[in-house]
Amino acid sequence: MRVLGILGSQQPNGITGQSLQAVLKGAAGQATTDWINLADYQLTADHDNQPNPVLDRIEAKLLAADVWVLAAPTYLGGLSGIMKNFLDCMRNRIARYNAVGEAVPDRFKNKHYVTITNCYAGGVENFVTGVTDAAFKTMDKFLTMGGLIKIREIVVTKTFGMTSLSAKKQAECERVGQRAATKKERDDNTMKRYLELFGMIAVMALVTMGIEAGIGRLIPLDNFWAYYGVFVVVFYVLLASILHFFTVVKHRRR
Repeated sequence: MRVLGILGSQQPNGITGQSLQAVLKGAAGQATTDWINLADYQLTADHDNQPNPVLDRIEAKLLAADVWVLAAPTYLGGLSGIMKNFLDCMRNRIARYNAVGEAVPDRFKNKHYVTITNCYAGGVENFVTGVTDAAFKTMDKFLTMGGLIKIREIVVTKTFGMTSLSAKKQAECERVGQRAATKKERDDNTMKRYLELFGMIAVMALVTMGIEAGIGRLIPLDNFWAYYGVFVVVFYVLLASILHFFTVVKHRRR
């Protein structure tokens, strides 16, 4: 198992770099680890079908690794320029494109990845407003184009003036690294998703019945259609609320 860290930060020893190194430290006991600092490379895209030697070297490391750990800070509500430039330059290499320009996963398919970002916003602010969501979405879009499978996201908030990771966040990063180092080649969570869906519906039905019992004390529900109608409305409102929550709060924010 090989785990490759990819740092897209202006300060290799900053919070982003420390987070990346903590993940690699957690993986080191069970995997071969390596990392690259994108700031050390002059990254430009391929031109006129002429391969870029710098991208060739990075691509060779990507192909050799089983897990990629991308770490980049969130600047001005978006992904850092260093990491974004890397993704832009690699966009024609991450996947194969068909005749109509659709990306088709190819050489990197079924590898796994971890993404890391951080921001000055506090944990509550980031949870409510999703300051770091755009950074995660940009990395996810690039990586899923190549057919990679996500293991976990890591976010560090309130980093203004912070010089070192907290012990709690250090431990979290190391745990993610340990998990990444033992990840199986494929990650078929179909059964897990079905069980989660079943559990969610079961809980929603129970809550709906509880709410309906309360409504029944205020408004008589003497016939089947009245009981059924209230159940459907309450269940729909709960379902819409949950789906909205998981759609908006999709990425790790604290």
